[in-house]
Amino acid sequence: MKIAFLTAGGIAPCLSSSIGALIDQYAKREPEAKMIGYLNGYRGLLLGKSIDFPESVKNNFSALYEFGGSPIGNSRVKLTNIQDCIDRGYVIEGEAPLKVAADQLKKDNIDILHTIGGDDTNTMAAQLSNYLKENNYDLTVVGLPKTVDNDVFPITQTLGAWTAADQGAIFFENIINENTTSTRQLIIHEVMGRNCGWLTAQTALEYRKILDNKIFMPELLVSRDKWDIDAIYIPEMDFDFKSEADRLQKIMDEKDGVNIFLSEGAGLDAIIREMESNGESIPRDAFGHVKLDEINPGQWFAKRFSSALNAEKTLVQKSGYFARSAKSNEKDLNLIKDSAKLAVDFSLVQKSGVIGKDMDENDNLTLIDFNRIKGGKSFDHSLGWFDEILKDIGQKD
Repeated sequence: MKIAFLTAGGIAPCLSSSIGALIDQYAKREPEAKMIGYLNGYRGLLLGKSIDFPESVKNNFSALYEFGGSPIGNSRVKLTNIQDCIDRGYVIEGEAPLKVAADQLKKDNIDILHTIGGDDTNTMAAQLSNYLKENNYDLTVVGLPKTVDNDVFPITQTLGAWTAADQGAIFFENIINENTTSTRQLIIHEVMGRNCGWLTAQTALEYRKILDNKIFMPELLVSRDKWDIDAIYIPEMDFDFKSEADRLQKIMDEKDGVNIFLSEGAGLDAIIREMESNGESIPRDAFGHVKLDEINPGQWFAKRFSSALNAEKTLVQKSGYFARSAKSNEKDLNLIKDSAKLAVDFSLVQKSGVIGKDMDENDNLTLIDFNRIKGGKSFDHSLGWFDEILKDIGQKD
């Protein structure tokens, strides 16, 4: 038996741990199995670049629990975007990337392929699995869902998202101390989340838990209110800029500072409309996603709020790379280990799909058909705990 691993898309605090947990399961249950990792995701599969996992890896799998990122690397490659694959040198003119990938798996004698990634990664895995079946190649493909955004249907909790929220809170716990460097300071914490506000909301929750455990000294202006969040903006919630600016200006006058948690996808449609009206091109990746780092939503919001609030200093800080690069926390690691065990269970009986907590099956951890996997899951901002935060910070009556 020969097993291959592939990690793709942006990194999340689960990739190394997922590989470690899968190695552990196979070492226990199929000790003679050979294992390889395709380097840099689908790029490595297309180019035939992989690395063998020696026996020493099976004995030291837990070392991977101590690292973020992926030991075998990532990339963003869409197998069905033929021209992009040609332009990047992954295939030559006239070749179909799906066929090239399938032929490489056959050449490497792979029996089981584990894809660890978000909706794009596992959608590609589904297409690859279907292509192989249609061409009479018996390969089992079992994916694990990672994304810090927690925005994959129908999965309740994606791997790495809990850790990213914890780390984003730690990031802001330090950044907030910048409020001591000037008067009338606006601090914007930009959090990952293209279409889903879950990470921003959960990071806010975890940050306020940190505040709950701090001892403040208002006698020296170190007060809870100055360290607290004043506004949270996510893609799922509309807001009136003028009324929010009026509310935040009062806060600025009262406590000499304003702190905003901003999902990077909040207000994106408005930003794109403004850029297009100015004749600017919209940068997109191979999957058609807007390149948010180049759009820079945080700066767009900062420019407008800074003026409206008469801020003397404006600071925009992105926790994304800090949060997504962390090693898995205990909560995530437990879910990863449970998911890896189930992934191997189904792989050994040749059943393909994605392992996840199925929101349509009472959040049970199970095998989900690839065809049900898609991105764009939104955050339910009517949840009681989030509603309570908004009321507590004065953003909602």
